Amino acid sequence: MTVTATSVDESDRLEPQSAPASRWAVRLRRLVPAAAAALSGVLLYVSFPPRTLWWLALPAFAVFGWVLRGRGWKAAFGLGYLFGLGFLLPLLVWTGVEVGPGPWLALVAIEAIFVALVGVGIAAVSKLPGAPVWAAAVWIAGEAARARAPFHGFPWGKIAFGQADGVFLPLAAVGGTPVLGFAVVLCGFGLYELVRLVVERRSIGAVRRPAAVVALLSVAVPVLGALAARTLVSDKAEDGTVTVAAIQGNVPRAGLEFNAQRRAVLDYHARETERLAAEVKAGRIAKPDIVLWPENSSDVDPFTDADAAVVIEQAAKAIDAPISVGGVVERAGKLYNEQILWDPVKGPTDTYDKRQIQPFGEYLPLRSLVGAINKNWTSMVHQDFSRGTKPGVFQMANAKVGLVTCYEAAFDWAVRSEVTDGAQLISVPSNNATFDRSEMTYQQLAMSRVRAVEHSRTVTVPVTSGVSAIIMPDGRITQRTGMFVPASLVQKVPLRSTQTPATRLGILPEMALVLVAAGGLGWAIGSGLRGRRAESV
Repeated sequence: MTVTATSVDESDRLEPQSAPASRWAVRLRRLVPAAAAALSGVLLYVSFPPRTLWWLALPAFAVFGWVLRGRGWKAAFGLGYLFGLGFLLPLLVWTGVEVGPGPWLALVAIEAIFVALVGVGIAAVSKLPGAPVWAAAVWIAGEAARARAPFHGFPWGKIAFGQADGVFLPLAAVGGTPVLGFAVVLCGFGLYELVRLVVERRSIGAVRRPAAVVALLSVAVPVLGALAARTLVSDKAEDGTVTVAAIQGNVPRAGLEFNAQRRAVLDYHARETERLAAEVKAGRIAKPDIVLWPENSSDVDPFTDADAAVVIEQAAKAIDAPISVGGVVERAGKLYNEQILWDPVKGPTDTYDKRQIQPFGEYLPLRSLVGAINKNWTSMVHQDFSRGTKPGVFQMANAKVGLVTCYEAAFDWAVRSEVTDGAQLISVPSNNATFDRSEMTYQQLAMSRVRAVEHSRTVTVPVTSGVSAIIMPDGRITQRTGMFVPASLVQKVPLRSTQTPATRLGILPEMALVLVAAGGLGWAIGSGLRGRRAESV
């Protein structure tokens, strides 16, 4: 009896000490997946420009696959949201450069919900045969949704846009950004599956052969496919060449107030064009056949302001070449972000109105609600821009130039429509002055590099304040400027008319991957329902 009493006493003394330790262990076990999800999101961000660490996307998705495997929907949603925050918070910090953290945090909070829902889907398919394939397709389905809603979508942060320096880039010519992104994510999830199977074999001494084959193929097929797709990438001229000049005039000041001196911005671009004309006349630089000015290079409407028209006309005559001028134009009480084709002899001959305008930048959704939250935000967008309705392809000298204005470069359909309308060369006139020296300009430049390979076209990027660039059809940057300096880029570039499989297929690869995702989710849901019915019997 004495021994028994002593045992009970010792047990009573040990219980209070072990319980807190047990609770801490439980908390730690819960914390590790949450920390891993957030840190893998940060790792994915680090894989994006201006860094050239594209390969970090693979371990980022490998860790993401690990934290989601076998999770219930609530845990998967939370872990997916943390992954989204880790990725998007630093990636989109430029959206708050001039307007403060409120809009930036609100944008990230909304966009991360899409990633959280994707996390739920990935967890659901994580134990199906061929899990990496289903999971990668679910991710692309999430990107497809983000590119369309809300407010006409926000595709920034597509995995493809982080791969401009990577080995997978040629896949953009096969099926556009969805196929390129799918290959990267599939490889990442396949990498996790390989590691998991190796650990499983060590722990239980056996591994399922079909699972190992799928894991190996998930890693190997994207890499081999990218190597095979290199045959689709070429920078050879098919329709001759054209000498193009991209003008970066610079702005009086960075930030939202850059256009307070709108006439100064116009003068800067005219002055840089005239300086280039003097260099051409002196024989130091080849004469350009066409000249491309950036978005907002003339926020003074040249159709209503005779002074502005004279400035542009003098610049066009000095360089003796047609100029694509970025202007803000009002017609019938409506504002348009417009590219104007200005001939040195005939004056303005053609226009293109930006179709994919930027919410909260060029128009204000939910204006009354936003005004109730912060009246300053409504004053920054006092009048909404209107959308254009037609593709813009200018005939400039011997080249058909497709116009994709700034924000539009993020949207698959906006770029493709110019190529299918006959563009042999793409221009992405942009204005990044409102984002100071943030990473935004480098992220957008990477998009243009992906678009060059996707459609096998030279892409020029004239920007008000930098970084302006000339990009070959194989995605190489051959010339670029610094930021907030006046500069001109002049180069003879190839004109091409061949349509890549990505151009011809358009939205079909993305829709096919969405259907694959739907099939995987349907299988997972059906299996779960059958399992619960079997348990209840």
